[in-house]
Amino acid sequence: MQKPWTPPIRWVFGAATLLGFFSTLQAYRLTSLDYGGKMDVQVGALLVLNLVYWYVPATLATVIFRLDQSRFRLDPERWMRALAINAVGAACFSVAHALAMIAVRWLVWSNAGKMPSVSWTTFLQRIYLTNLDWTLMTYSTIVGLGYALGYYREAQARAVKEAHLETQLAQARLKTLESELQPHFLFNTLHAISTLIHTSPDSADRMISRLSDLLRLTFDRSGAARISLQEELEFLGKYLEIEQTRFQDRLSVSYDVDPETLDAEVPRLILQPLVENAIKHGVSPRVGHGIIEIVARREEDRLCLEVRDNGVGLSGSARSQFRSGVGLPNTRDRLECLYGEAQALEFSEGNGGLTVRMRMPLQRSAATAAASASLVA
Repeated sequence: MQKPWTPPIRWVFGAATLLGFFSTLQAYRLTSLDYGGKMDVQVGALLVLNLVYWYVPATLATVIFRLDQSRFRLDPERWMRALAINAVGAACFSVAHALAMIAVRWLVWSNAGKMPSVSWTTFLQRIYLTNLDWTLMTYSTIVGLGYALGYYREAQARAVKEAHLETQLAQARLKTLESELQPHFLFNTLHAISTLIHTSPDSADRMISRLSDLLRLTFDRSGAARISLQEELEFLGKYLEIEQTRFQDRLSVSYDVDPETLDAEVPRLILQPLVENAIKHGVSPRVGHGIIEIVARREEDRLCLEVRDNGVGLSGSARSQFRSGVGLPNTRDRLECLYGEAQALEFSEGNGGLTVRMRMPLQRSAATAAASASLVA
């Protein structure tokens, strides 16, 4: 349960003062109309009386707020008890208000303004009953505002808690998706090293060294869901060095990266699985030289990333593997998790080869990335 909240005292008494002045003007005008201006109205006494009339509820409002928000809430299992307590509270409130008004009248007028022909019993009943309906309405308004504020604050707290839980769930899902990628990539790389270790030990040794560099980059940013495009391209470069060692002269890589996009935030490891698919399904089956092209450009308030290859395209079986493998579904799930409907992932075939295109909101990384000559050359 949240700590009960009450409006600041200056707000409460500020509102009571405004109401007191309004009531004074209203009473003065009514008195003038009733007596046709023939009666000398004591404006000072009228003002004091009306200010006290509203200052009494203002003084008790804080107590009523705290009781209704903490101990006597209208919860389904305790509503009868709350109603009974509030009925007693309303009666006490009306009596306290009447006593305060009588005390003020006694200070302002001799004999509290009671006519000699009227008994004290009748006079006190008249004072009490004259304002009873307004005092009960005032009490009910204070109680209603207290409940409304209490439920509003609870609704806000629930919304914040739900948003926090959703964020935690999204982060957990992202970590799960990333954990699917890393073993998949690592096993493939180790398999490639194992095939070279007997036929080309020097190439295998270079791949192990570059794999060490790549893993160091991975662990350095293992807690980040998003990194700058510069960092993502640095990681991708290490991966492609491994693949170029494996394919030797059969694979070349080119970059067409707008320098203005280097400090854009992208999901970590978003390009590597797409490049891996391009190599596996496009370049590897191809007879001859394979080319992988990485494109990054700005489209108004969106970032567009493309991975292109000049491979064999997708046959029926390759298309099925491409859609059902780890890379593309994982990438789509991560984009949806981070950006919802503000992202797009599509692929298209041209004159040989395949292009995978991603679009996402352009969001700048906190750390400004410097343009790397080796990446944009």
